[in-house]
Amino acid sequence: MLLALDTSTRFASIALYDDRGVQGEHTWRAEQNHTEDLLPHIVGLMEAARVVPSDLTGIAVAIGPGSFNGLRVALAAAKGLAIALHIPLAGVSTLEAVAYQHGSLSLPVRPILEGGSDQVATALYRVVRNHWAQLEEPALMTVEQVCQATTTRTLFCGEIGAQVASEVRRRLDSLAIIAPPAANARRAGYLAELGWYRIHDGLVDDPATLQPLYLRRPHITEPRRSTIGRD
Repeated sequence: MLLALDTSTRFASIALYDDRGVQGEHTWRAEQNHTEDLLPHIVGLMEAARVVPSDLTGIAVAIGPGSFNGLRVALAAAKGLAIALHIPLAGVSTLEAVAYQHGSLSLPVRPILEGGSDQVATALYRVVRNHWAQLEEPALMTVEQVCQATTTRTLFCGEIGAQVASEVRRRLDSLAIIAPPAANARRAGYLAELGWYRIHDGLVDDPATLQPLYLRRPHITEPRRSTIGRD
């Protein structure tokens, strides 16, 4: 049984997955309460599925991009569980997990996570010769740059605000298909499936070295130097 954890943004999601598929899933609006919410939700999900820690055989975790603090909550929990239970860990891009929800479509899929400063975090994925493939690396782009890079009919998905959606529609018209809100909810069952395949293919991460994927350096305010006692 694999446990998947995603606290990348104000929405969080967790799931249990095995060779039968998703065995339990919970998605909620965490806002800034990832630290307080995550453990109780994991316990509740495992109890509902009648799963105990010793049943877990792997951990999948969304590594970003996303919020600085949010990403670190799931990552710390995933690393701790992997080390304590001696089970493999797979880190998965949050953008890939978003896009994979729509992987059955015969279209390029462009996930969007709003990145602040008039930019979005994005990448591009598509099924190529029956294999799920990443066509563009995760990057920060303006909406104008995203639209300039879109030359064929593409599905846009993810946490797309009304302003971004409106601009994409205006610039791309029929080239852009924007997934409806319910289809844009980030579900950890898809993250779990990606992690399940990676672990079974031997593509595991070292808990000691796995890091969150930040596309922008976190803003850290320099402490002011004291002027007490100076002329």
